[in-house]
Amino acid sequence: MSTRNILVVDDEKEIADLIEIHLMSQDYNVTKAHNGESCLKLLEEQKFDLVLLDLMMPKLDGIETLKRIREKSNVPVMIITAKTTEKDKIQGLNLGADDYITKPIKPLELLARVKAHLRRFTQLNPMADENEEPDEIVIRNMKINKQFHEVVFDGEVIKLTKIEFDILYLLARNAGKVFSTDEIFENVWNEKNYDTTNTVMVHIRRLRNKLKEDDKKEKIITTVWGIGYKIEK
Repeated sequence: MSTRNILVVDDEKEIADLIEIHLMSQDYNVTKAHNGESCLKLLEEQKFDLVLLDLMMPKLDGIETLKRIREKSNVPVMIITAKTTEKDKIQGLNLGADDYITKPIKPLELLARVKAHLRRFTQLNPMADENEEPDEIVIRNMKINKQFHEVVFDGEVIKLTKIEFDILYLLARNAGKVFSTDEIFENVWNEKNYDTTNTVMVHIRRLRNKLKEDDKKEKIITTVWGIGYKIEK
């Protein structure tokens, strides 16, 4: 496997340097930026497999930087934040972040999360059953193309992040099966033993908004109260 390129964005040089040391110990290529403007410029000039983005930065804070990243790119973004309230975490997820990690950073947790996202970036995660994964799934007025990472709904191409696409693909590929939030998290993030509920619910809500489900009587993603979520054919 070729070496993966990671962009670390943090205005605290000591923290950025520390993250760089941990990532380089796993043979990742690391590029550092210390504000949002530098981050956006680097993303235009180079290809990255993952962005680690601090929220509290000068010139352009992490929230605004994330908004601008999502206008042009689906690159996985993991927020690094000293803010630990659920409101702050959910705000980042709502804006298109794939995950978050809180300061002070624990090296083993950081590396585990990074590896999980890079696995997802290079190949869609293995799903629950061992059957061959179809390149294209058609459910009612929605077509999901795995090869091109494209979703067409009601004749309109829907722009999704990788996490959103993987959740939709998981549910569509296993149409009729109910997945709990823990099962969705384990299949999509490839992790266990994490506070999963809010993270999954925020991504489901964003996915539903992009599919404009509030305007439709017939929902694509069905909530099975007390259990989880499913897609019916």
